[in-house]
Amino acid sequence: MVILDLTIANVSIPHVAGNLGITLEQGAWIITSYAVAEAICVPLTGWIAGRFGSVRTFLFSMVGFGICSFLCGISVTLGMLVASRIGQGIFGAFLMPMSQTLLLSVFPPEKRNMAMGLWAVTLLMGPALGPMIGGYLTENYSWHWIFLINIPVAILCIVVGFSLLRPIETERQILPIDFVGLALLILWVGCLQLVLDLGRNHDWFADPMIVALSIASCVGFVVFVIWELGEDHPIVDLRVLRHRGFSVALTVLSLAFAGYFAGFVIVPQWQQAWLGFPATAAGLSSSFSAMGGLITAPLVAYLMSRHDPRLLVSGGVAWIAAMALLRTTWTTDSDFWTLSLPQFVQGLGVTFMMLPLMTLTLNTVDENEVASAAGLQSFMRTIATAVATSITLSYWGDTQRLARSDAVAVLQPEAAQASLAGLGFPPDQVRQVLSNMVDLEATTMALIHTFWATTAILIFAACLIWLAPRPAKTGGMPIGH
Repeated sequence: MVILDLTIANVSIPHVAGNLGITLEQGAWIITSYAVAEAICVPLTGWIAGRFGSVRTFLFSMVGFGICSFLCGISVTLGMLVASRIGQGIFGAFLMPMSQTLLLSVFPPEKRNMAMGLWAVTLLMGPALGPMIGGYLTENYSWHWIFLINIPVAILCIVVGFSLLRPIETERQILPIDFVGLALLILWVGCLQLVLDLGRNHDWFADPMIVALSIASCVGFVVFVIWELGEDHPIVDLRVLRHRGFSVALTVLSLAFAGYFAGFVIVPQWQQAWLGFPATAAGLSSSFSAMGGLITAPLVAYLMSRHDPRLLVSGGVAWIAAMALLRTTWTTDSDFWTLSLPQFVQGLGVTFMMLPLMTLTLNTVDENEVASAAGLQSFMRTIATAVATSITLSYWGDTQRLARSDAVAVLQPEAAQASLAGLGFPPDQVRQVLSNMVDLEATTMALIHTFWATTAILIFAACLIWLAPRPAKTGGMPIGH
């Protein structure tokens, strides 16, 4: 539910903007507000869980997320919708790491790998299914339902959680509040997320606002790290980074998730804008990745107890890189199944990447650091998603402009104009047809270049995992206390 909300609203912004009487640029704040709030709050998970208890944090966050979803669904102004989305981001930030931590507490050691496998699949299904569900609900009902659909799910989770999770509540630790660390966190993460969300539309560092936000984020980050490492009760426990296995696995997770997510950013847009796919068809094509992950999750859980997880991670990331490389063969004539099959085959390898990586990150920290480690893990996935979205779209757009010049040279416009004119096309229509042909080829060439870059990043990540120490054991995962 939380992962779906990261992407489900993307395809609905034009409908929301039209209904509320706002511009598309104003409508983009529906996405930005959620992303900024979530990015700021995710690192606080360990501190919040320690102060209030893991189960209380999870249930209270679910209640808050459900209420804010309802407020989003009944919003009649942009201000009300953005405020409600901020609330969704705040409460949703704690749900993902808390669900991960509580799963480790509920399942016995021999079944935790399987539980984490299913958890990882749900994590990967969000980016794949979000646009399709959002497009379907918006086209067939109204944009309000992309938020109201959360309410019955939230109610079910609250009832089940209240009934079953109370026996595993963790002890509360009443610690001083690190107000300075909290303020610095809000400063640097908030500015960074704004740079990533707004930079592409403001010509990046040509805009003084983006420059100012970037400087504030960098300075805030440096001061934040220095302060938190010297604080006795930090708001974000950065000391978990002292574990080499955690640091390496977290870096690989960020790179691999960014490379994996890049495809979800540009492929649906290319399919809809240039190949004429409906929103539901483009979303269905992306969802094949999640289908592949469902198939291999039990196998990965079985192999993890018998093999070095670094080998599974390296193989899984290399497999995703191979699928990115396969996409460089796509053309403007590729049909639905040609585009969907690599998505499915990619999904077969994604769980080999995600599940062992989560095991490596959480197995290398102390038991009382699991909640903090899970929070940092979710935070890095959030930032990796934001960075991948921003950089991928910018790189794709810049490469399109370069590819257009190459396409014009290959097309030989004079000969093409003469050929179309000979078929009876009027001059204005000839120019429009040629322009569309050039734009289509340029966009496709830029897509291919983007996947070449993605392949290189993924190959680097597949090699980097070997810097992590070999785990002492490959069995169950630790439980946070």
